[in-house]
Amino acid sequence: TGSRSRCVFTVSDTCSREPAKDRSGPRLAELIEEAFGNVRVRVRIIPDDHELIQTKLKSWIGMEEVRVIITTGGTGFAPRDVTPEATKPLLDKECPQLALAIALDSLRKTKFAALSRGLCGIAGNTLILNFPGSKKAVDECFESVREILPHALHLIGDDIDLVQRTHAEVQGTPVPRPVPSVPQAPKGHSCPHKTGAGTDSDRNSPFPMMPVSEVLRIIFDTVKRNSSLDRLLWEKTSPVNIPPFRASIKDGYAMKSTGFSGSKHVLGCVAAGDAPNNTPLAEDECFKINTGAPLPLEADCVVQIEDTKLLQRDKHGKESLVDILVEPQAGLDVRPVGHDLSTKDRIFPAPDPSPVVVKSLLASVGSRLGVHKPKVAIVSTGSELLAPHDQPELGKIYDSNTTMLEQLLLYFGFDCMQYSVLNDSFDLTKESLSNLFEVVDFVICSGGVSMGDKDFVKPVLEHLQFQLHCGRVNMKPGKPMTFASRNHKYFFGLPGNPVSAFVTFHLFALPAIRWASGWDRSKCCLPSINVKLMDDLSLDSRPEFMRASVISRGGVLYASVNGDQISSRLQSIVGADVLINLPGGTSERPVARAGQTFPASVLRYDFISKYE
Repeated sequence: TGSRSRCVFTVSDTCSREPAKDRSGPRLAELIEEAFGNVRVRVRIIPDDHELIQTKLKSWIGMEEVRVIITTGGTGFAPRDVTPEATKPLLDKECPQLALAIALDSLRKTKFAALSRGLCGIAGNTLILNFPGSKKAVDECFESVREILPHALHLIGDDIDLVQRTHAEVQGTPVPRPVPSVPQAPKGHSCPHKTGAGTDSDRNSPFPMMPVSEVLRIIFDTVKRNSSLDRLLWEKTSPVNIPPFRASIKDGYAMKSTGFSGSKHVLGCVAAGDAPNNTPLAEDECFKINTGAPLPLEADCVVQIEDTKLLQRDKHGKESLVDILVEPQAGLDVRPVGHDLSTKDRIFPAPDPSPVVVKSLLASVGSRLGVHKPKVAIVSTGSELLAPHDQPELGKIYDSNTTMLEQLLLYFGFDCMQYSVLNDSFDLTKESLSNLFEVVDFVICSGGVSMGDKDFVKPVLEHLQFQLHCGRVNMKPGKPMTFASRNHKYFFGLPGNPVSAFVTFHLFALPAIRWASGWDRSKCCLPSINVKLMDDLSLDSRPEFMRASVISRGGVLYASVNGDQISSRLQSIVGADVLINLPGGTSERPVARAGQTFPASVLRYDFISKYE
């Protein structure tokens, strides 16, 4: 509420002297304001001094309205990194599991997180968290605690009603109705979170609602990564030198550097593709040479054509005498053998599974090594679906998902091995999936995964002895997204609504296929940027991924939502540069305000639609 405060202080000798250099403190304050709305955030900068840190902590702990103190900086291994030591004596209770959750999330992103010693604990009625001192670390650590922080404060404050309500939501029991004086949850479409038996008497889905981050963790833990790339590509040394001969960098004249400047006889011309010339070469002689051509064996430098003057041509019109206007220098404008890549070098200085990179570099060394890609099939389910070339029929709609998913695979460098459209039939779905998994690694299916009478995909998967890891995701759109596996075969059941299929492909199926291809985990998911909202947006009770276009204004990125976001409206992907990652709404924060900053997942390479 507005009467409560969150306190942030940066611990840094440098920033205490030069506050303008503080990046993590202002970023942390911004994150708190975005996440919790109308709270007061106090920001201070303290040098790396044990006594000063404790004094500031004590002064804030003593304020009744201060509920959270987050420090940033001073958690490392350096001699003056003493924030945890200053914090620990003030704690009434330590919270090691909270610190562990932050550490585990950070370690998934970088091994250097192991070098942070931050503590978490409770002093009086105040929660204290130690974060590392970088802006990136602050983003990652805050994301780890953002969803559980309100509940932690309710527990510390002994707010029984709010604690019981949260426990009821987590456990799937009836949630106590708020009294009329309490603000209601955000309006708008809100799907039930309750998990049930999925029977006639309990028609709630038997699959628990899982957060996006947990689903991604399960996917990465389940899908087998193609580790052979480490041996076949990333550790492979070049079979050839590039260049394989001493090559001219410029168009000019090849000569001996001992010959000085002045007039020289032109013996001939060496073009790219010619064999190295072994003609004897005197100091007053030279060869005209093209860029990329091999140097004559007795030459050791090239003088560019701009530093010469033509003096004479022979009777055939060919150059015979030139004036060299600068002093030749050994090695001038010459690429030595193996200058770009030698037979001692790895072809790839770092792993990069981009098809453009892999194919180009392999071609440059004459390698025809084939790179394994997962075999992917696309299936759309629904008796109502027509192929794009069919004539219209009453009660039928055209299938756009198959085309969309196939084009997305191609856009990201993967091939669709097969695709098919199935009627809503248990036996037909079972036969088709069974046959497909004989020849492919992944099946991406749209439709048939919700709670309808004709949604047969999940029962078929169970019949085929697949393990269903996920049947519902706490997100909008895309709640019914399903992930299943069996013996290194993987199934993604995307919702049938086109936009839901579009979003869940990007967030779940694409990272899995990249991971199976051997990509580094940090590169598998869509890249993320920060954008400012151009308009107020109502928040759904679930985290939402809104399609939006990006406008650059003076280097600052703004996002404009692409019209109606209903999951059946495929037009919302037109001009969609990003998916804005909006948090779930609460009674305290039902709206995301214009000007607030949110992370956004980048959908396309040219992701800025307009510059202003």
